[in-house]
Amino acid sequence: MKEIRLGLLGFGTIGTGVVKLVTQNASLLEDKLGARLIMKRVADLDITTDRGVALAPGVLTSNAHELLDDPEIDIVIELIGGYEPAKSFVLRAIENGKHIVTANKALLAVHGGEIYAAAARKGVEVLYEAAVGGGIPVLSAIKGNMAANNFTTVLGILNGTCNYILTKMTQEGADFGAVLKKAQELGYAEADPTFDIEGIDTAHKLCILLSLCFGTSIDFKDIHTEGICSISAIDINFAREFGYKIKLLAIGKRDGERIEARVHPTMIPVNYPLADVDGAFNAIRLTGDFVGPVMLYGRGAGMEPTASAVVGDVVEISRNILAGIGRRTAPLGYLDGRIRTLAIKPIGEIVSKYYLRFSVMDKPGVLAKIAGELGRYSISIESMIQTARSAQESVPIVIMTHEAREMDVRQALTAIDSFDFIREKSNLIRIEDNLE
Repeated sequence: MKEIRLGLLGFGTIGTGVVKLVTQNASLLEDKLGARLIMKRVADLDITTDRGVALAPGVLTSNAHELLDDPEIDIVIELIGGYEPAKSFVLRAIENGKHIVTANKALLAVHGGEIYAAAARKGVEVLYEAAVGGGIPVLSAIKGNMAANNFTTVLGILNGTCNYILTKMTQEGADFGAVLKKAQELGYAEADPTFDIEGIDTAHKLCILLSLCFGTSIDFKDIHTEGICSISAIDINFAREFGYKIKLLAIGKRDGERIEARVHPTMIPVNYPLADVDGAFNAIRLTGDFVGPVMLYGRGAGMEPTASAVVGDVVEISRNILAGIGRRTAPLGYLDGRIRTLAIKPIGEIVSKYYLRFSVMDKPGVLAKIAGELGRYSISIESMIQTARSAQESVPIVIMTHEAREMDVRQALTAIDSFDFIREKSNLIRIEDNLE
């Protein structure tokens, strides 16, 4: 039986899952491939910890170059994460004529262009299904079954940590800090959760989705990114009163020759399918001109679903190798040279509905002054909640606006926050309630 030889960089949680899957489902993979997948080399700095999976003698090494320079290895699987040494290792593997499978969204979001160009020169493939959505097959769907569509929007709940935190805040009424601490204790959040809770991980994934959907090169730094640290239990409760849930949403929209590219907490109606995506699950909603709206949902992280996506890519490349096809699909689904550079619309120019929460001194005339300032910037009020008077020093006023330009809303808030009756900086959450 023919053999496809694999080299694995990174023997952590996902790497262990890949070895486990290739071993446990070996006969199934042989039935589907007509060839045997052989894990020839596994490289990791830690070669002593027992991962609970068996490797043949001589497979495990702490020297990555034994893997990268091995002429018998057909496919290199990169699961180190981060920028370096992952980038250098991937480029060396490509230079040595090896196909690449990776789950490294940060690497591709920042250095994808360089890696794809190197792969084109050498005629090898770069697949990365596991980089977005874990086990959800969204990237292959965009490049494959939905390839005939012009996409207009892509929306995603792409970070399980943030979605878990917001779900618990919604279900239990707890504040952000308490839920984050619990998430860390349970292993849902890292000891340093910055990349997750500040929206950076989600922005990395959105960067990849935008390139695939709109055929454009994206500078990751141009994506407007906000995290969930400013969301409080009071915002969750007011959202419920208005019929919304708050999710950290990745948003990409085509607007002529420009695109919107933003990550931030977003209110979506409770009767929308995306609102029902709870816990550590992920979902991506795409709208194509012919297929219409499509939503893919599943486990967005973890050993098993991510390993499933990684090995799925290995199988696809293996089939091409066995058929004598060197490079059937370009990494972004577009022919080399057909990738454009679409401008990203500045966040100040987007138009949205807004949830605005003001913490004010409880005295007459406050609401009139706030409404007057909003009106001065052409921002009209759709609905409002003003809590009853209490013995507290400050009370919240919550306003839902009609569609307005972000720049106008920001200017109005700056003016309102300068009033002497404002007790703390006003809070803004954008609303997406027209997803068709």
